[in-house]
Amino acid sequence: MSEEEKFDCIVVGAGPAGLSAALTLVKAGVEVAVLERGEYPGSKNVMGGILFTPVLDKLLPEFWKSAPVERFVTHRRYSVLSKEGEAAFDFKTAAYGEPDYNNSWTVLRAKFDRWFADQVEEAGAMIIPGMMVSELLVKDGRVTGVKTEPGGDELNCDVVICCEGANSFLAEQVGLRKPHDPKHLAVAVKEVIGLPQDEIESRFHLNGNEGCAYEIFGQAVQGTFGSGFLYTNKESISIGVGSTIHDMKRHELNPNDVLEGFKKHPAIAPLVKGGESLEYAAHMIPEGGYSHMPKLTMSGLILTGDAAGFVNASHYHEGSNLAMASGVHAAETVIAAKEKGDFSEATLSGYRDKLENSFVFKDLKKFQKFSGFLNDNPHLLRDYPDSIIGLLTDYFRISEKPKAQIEKDVIAKFRREIGIINFAKDMYKMWRATR
Repeated sequence: MSEEEKFDCIVVGAGPAGLSAALTLVKAGVEVAVLERGEYPGSKNVMGGILFTPVLDKLLPEFWKSAPVERFVTHRRYSVLSKEGEAAFDFKTAAYGEPDYNNSWTVLRAKFDRWFADQVEEAGAMIIPGMMVSELLVKDGRVTGVKTEPGGDELNCDVVICCEGANSFLAEQVGLRKPHDPKHLAVAVKEVIGLPQDEIESRFHLNGNEGCAYEIFGQAVQGTFGSGFLYTNKESISIGVGSTIHDMKRHELNPNDVLEGFKKHPAIAPLVKGGESLEYAAHMIPEGGYSHMPKLTMSGLILTGDAAGFVNASHYHEGSNLAMASGVHAAETVIAAKEKGDFSEATLSGYRDKLENSFVFKDLKKFQKFSGFLNDNPHLLRDYPDSIIGLLTDYFRISEKPKAQIEKDVIAKFRREIGIINFAKDMYKMWRATR
């Protein structure tokens, strides 16, 4: 390709970040090519199963009327498991069953990303599947294009928006990020289990297209720094577990074995009983947060989404909305740079300014200490679930023992196993980690 034939922008990766960036660019008349290594957009894209959509609804208003979404989430459940029991906080509201449906949808990425890519292509972007970017082309400290495989072809452009996911070898190639710390990179495995629609709605007490999202800690991942999840689709359930690579190695655990154990837990087994395994996948999740983000720009290059570490790894477990927002802000930065005819790092650094003023950085900053806190206090996820559920088991056990004596025994057991001062300290540290 000659200099005259180069693209204005090349987007690497057709996930939520890349497609949001491309759609924003083509709407502004910027010539863009999206390179996707999968056979089609979505064929290699994996996430737990909830798509958070406030940004998408601005890009494609009322997208849910035509998109292949599964269910809108009206029911959230957070729980901890011991080896035999569960303690949970359960929340459900009909308010989330009306537009905009709380911007929370369960999706199957192979279907949804393909649909999203079709909308972007119809708007004018060129999407090229089956093309892997093997390296960035760099000249005099500036990214000038990409080298692709198979074939080793070189494609030139003014700027590259990198949306290639958590591993982001391209960012590492040009020195924007160092190799991942195993404490801040999670490995997740997910299975999609088919069940009849009426059976799902009966088991999870759902009406029509309502859906539920379970986030489960403690024994779900055998006390490691991570969690299990379960989300309802129309005719299937997405279930999985994720934990940091560091913790998996430290406890000598295999993620696949952890998932199998999770599915057999007494609180989970009835929910997946009789289902047919339809799909199995694994992926990496960057969980370092704001404190461990890579450098986001250099001349001719912007990082977005998982490649930039934009995941809120707190109890919110948000990633897709941060990815789409970063894609839009990256595109806006490119549009401004094109108007100036300047794709230098100084100009592209406006991308970070946009993020600083958005919910992306504000949320990441709020929870920047959270991952470190849990890494430094493994007993919270390892020991507390068993102790607390054991205390609840004793408290609600029916016998001839007087209730006053039961209360005294439970308090005494709490003091022995946890300690009032230790518990107060841990709760204070947790509070501080979210400030």
